[in-house]
Amino acid sequence: MKTVRTLILTAAVATTLAACNRDRETAPKTETSAAPGAVSTAAAAPMAFDSDTPFAKVRLTLPDAIKTQPQLHSALYAKEVQTLRQFVEGAQGEQAEAGFDEQRPPYEKTIAVTAAGETAGLLSLKRVDFDYSGGAHPNTITTGILWDKTAKAQVPGTALFRPGADMTALDRALCAALNTAKKARSPDSAPVTLTGSDWSCPRAAATPFVLAAGSEPGKAAGLIFLVGPYQIGPYSDGAYEVALSASTFQSLLAPSWAGQFGGTLARTGDVTPTR
Repeated sequence: MKTVRTLILTAAVATTLAACNRDRETAPKTETSAAPGAVSTAAAAPMAFDSDTPFAKVRLTLPDAIKTQPQLHSALYAKEVQTLRQFVEGAQGEQAEAGFDEQRPPYEKTIAVTAAGETAGLLSLKRVDFDYSGGAHPNTITTGILWDKTAKAQVPGTALFRPGADMTALDRALCAALNTAKKARSPDSAPVTLTGSDWSCPRAAATPFVLAAGSEPGKAAGLIFLVGPYQIGPYSDGAYEVALSASTFQSLLAPSWAGQFGGTLARTGDVTPTR
């Protein structure tokens, strides 16, 4: 009978915890009024989401730039919140398998979306996904989101380039810029190539990027390629963000997008935020 009572009590505690967790899960309030002519998406989706449970702490933040793109705002918020909810459920399942060890710290996941470059027809966002799931160290993955403001749809980065374009020159330019950044960060490290075995330079078409603003308003002056840890060196070297001028790839752009680029970059090469 003692065992039965224990099981009943455990189930009751779990139910209470779940209810409390739902209460603690919040979507911060947003303003419901907007200035004349502004686009408000407050009714469609908030700008942030938080959930703090004994199993996981998660958070989403979105940039003000998406307020003018309500379709993107609502779709992105729904998608990212679903990702965070699934993370919490997974953390709770793993904690249950571990016997709810109180010495085990809660997992953590933060998704921060920020505005990158914007042109007359494109909005570019940077998505940084920080994830700690009990391993030796957390992992951070940085990717880009590209939004066609006219079509009201997300487009892949490869859509900017002509179908079948020979990307070899851009691949080489990206590899050279990465080797320069790698040498500055780790002077004794060996250079990487496009065909390396352990580490190698990523191909431009397979590498996420964001638009880079420049000297000409309404146009992008280049691209910032987002290269994660482990790709060209050990984890301790960290991630790389490398900016290439539009002149490097202008001839590769699809005619429909070529006019979105112009001006000059303030900085090229390694533009990785200070770690």
